[in-house]
Amino acid sequence: MMTDSRSRLDAVRARIAHWPFSTVLVANRGEIAVRILRTVQALGLKGAVVYHAADRNTPAVHMADAAIEITGPTPVAAYLDGAQIIAAAHACKAGAIHPGYGFLSENGDFCAAVEAAGIRFVGPTPAQIELMGDKVRARNFVAQAGFPVAPSAIEDDDPNTFVERARRLGAPLLIKPSAGGGGKGMRIVRDLALLEAEIARARSEGQRYFGDGRLYVERYVERPRHIEVQVLGDGQGNVVHVFERECSVQRRFQKIVEESPSPALTAAQRRDICETAAGIARAIGYRNAGTVEFIFGQNGEFYFLEMNTRLQVEHPVTEAITGLDLVLEQLCVAAGEPLPYRQSDLHTRGHAIEFRLYAEDPARGYTPTTGPVLVWQPAQGEGIRMDAGIVQGGEVTANFDPMLAKLIVHGTDRANAIAKADRALRETVLLGCKTNIAFLRRLIAHPAFVAGDVHTGFLDAHPEIAAEPPLAADTLERLLAVASLSTRPMRDLADAIPDMHAAMGGWRN
Repeated sequence: MMTDSRSRLDAVRARIAHWPFSTVLVANRGEIAVRILRTVQALGLKGAVVYHAADRNTPAVHMADAAIEITGPTPVAAYLDGAQIIAAAHACKAGAIHPGYGFLSENGDFCAAVEAAGIRFVGPTPAQIELMGDKVRARNFVAQAGFPVAPSAIEDDDPNTFVERARRLGAPLLIKPSAGGGGKGMRIVRDLALLEAEIARARSEGQRYFGDGRLYVERYVERPRHIEVQVLGDGQGNVVHVFERECSVQRRFQKIVEESPSPALTAAQRRDICETAAGIARAIGYRNAGTVEFIFGQNGEFYFLEMNTRLQVEHPVTEAITGLDLVLEQLCVAAGEPLPYRQSDLHTRGHAIEFRLYAEDPARGYTPTTGPVLVWQPAQGEGIRMDAGIVQGGEVTANFDPMLAKLIVHGTDRANAIAKADRALRETVLLGCKTNIAFLRRLIAHPAFVAGDVHTGFLDAHPEIAAEPPLAADTLERLLAVASLSTRPMRDLADAIPDMHAAMGGWRN
C-alpha cells in the first residue's frame, strides 16, 4: 500500500521527546530551506536558519523560529563558511544541521566538523560522502562490487597513457572531472582528433570549479536517458529503494523536468535498476537519503553514473507517488531510529512530474535573468504543489542559482499529470523578470515529450522548443502601447494640467 504520511507523522511526533535534538538548523536558503522547515515544525521541533543579508526578507527567514545572519565576501561564500554555520548552530542550541542540497551538503570535511562539534548531521557519514564525492573512487568501488559501469579510462591509473587509453575506447567519449558534479566540466567528444584539446579544456574547468583537475573518460552512450533511484538507509544495515525518477530533459547537463515512473522502463528493467541502486547503497552501509544515478541506453543497458549523498532537488516527485515525507525520514535516521518498513511495504500510485521554474531566457541560450518580483501567484489545486523560495515584493538577483521554485503535479497517469501541468503552468503568474514558464508549456506540448521519447540531448535536438514564437504585428503594437502608457513619465504627461487651465483655479461654469 502507499505510505500514510499523516499516520507516520503522528507516530514520529509521539517519540520526539526522546530524540537527541529538539532544534534543527537549516544550512541553506530558498525553496529547500522552506521545505525542510515545514517538516521540522510539523514534527513539533524548532527550525532555525542561517541567512546572508541578501536573503533577509525571504520566506525561510520569516518562517523560522530563529534566524542567524552570516556574512562573507559574497552571499555564496557565506553559505559555504562551515565554521560560521556551526557557530550559528551553537548560538541557537541546534542539535542537528540539515544541509539541504548544494553548498555544503556533500562536503565531507563539513560533515566531520559538525559531528566533531557534537551536532547531528542530517545526511550520510563523512567517509560515505568522500567515497561517492570522488567520481573515480566511486566508479571503482561500484565496479569492484560487481555493478555495471561504462567502459572507461581513468587518469589516476596512469597519467602518461591516459590520452591513448581514452582514444582506444573509441568515439563518442564523455570527459568528466573526477571531483565534478552538476554537469560542470563535462565534454562530449565525437572526433578523436579533438580529444587532447577537449581534455585540456575539461581539466581547466575542473580546476576552476572544483579545485581538482583530475579527469576520467568513458564511452558515451548516444541518446541516453538519465534514470536515478532514491535510496534510504539507516546506517544499521537496513536499506530500501524508493523507486526511480527520470531526469532526461536537461539543458547543459542541468535537469529541468523530472518524473516518475519513467516512461522508458519495463517492469523488469525497473526492478533491475532499482535493486542495483539499493545494492550499491547496501554495499557501503549507507546512512540517510541518497540518490544513485544511471545512464540508460536505447537497448536497455544501464551504467552507474554517480551517487548524490544528499536530498535531491527533485525529491518531491518521489514523495508524490509514495506518500513518504523524505525529510521526515532523514530526520528519523539522524535521530538514530531504524527504518520502520521493508522494501515490500513501499508502493507507488499514479504519476508525478516536477518542473524547475528558472529566472532565465531559454530563447537566448538559457541566460539567467534578474528583476523584482512584482506579482507572484502560484497555481493551486488538487495534485498541484509549488515549492518556492520567493515572495511578492522580493528581488531576483544574480547572487545565486536562477531556480526560483518547483512545480510538482501528481495525476492518475502520465497523460493526466501532463494535463494538470499545462493548467498549472498557465495559471502561474510571475512578473518582474523573464522566466522559463512559457518554455515549459511548449516543452510538454511537444509530441515527442507527450510520447515519452526523450533523452539527455532532447532540447539540443529540438531548438524550436526554446525559441519564442513570433508575435503578430498588431499584438506587438498593443503591448508596446500598454508598456509606454504604464511608465511614470508617460503617466505624468497624461495626468498633467495645462498651465492655462491650472491658472483658472477652482472656477466652474
